[in-house]
Amino acid sequence: MAWIYLIISGLGEVGGVTFMKLSDGFRRWKGTVGAVAAGFVSFFFLSKALQSIPISTAYGIWTGIGSIGSVILGMTVFGESRDWRKMLFLSMIITGVIGLKVISGNH
Repeated sequence: MAWIYLIISGLGEVGGVTFMKLSDGFRRWKGTVGAVAAGFVSFFFLSKALQSIPISTAYGIWTGIGSIGSVILGMTVFGESRDWRKMLFLSMIITGVIGLKVISGNH
């Protein structure tokens, strides 16, 4: 169950940064409320995941999910560049996240 919590937490992180972008520097209330709510979800589920998963693994994967999701949303929703170098480094983050999960054992 801890891994499900960690995935939810990572998705909350993606939601948080997306709503931050939509809040326009916290000037738009809907984006601001969304950022706060998503941030709460993210940290709540991260705290639940940390009860079973080592912090070094959980934090690395949490930030990886946030980074990967933010880059993908930036490219698909906000029209950011799809440069091959960006894709290369994104694949390195994905590889790192998979590696952390593999070496984490049975947690």
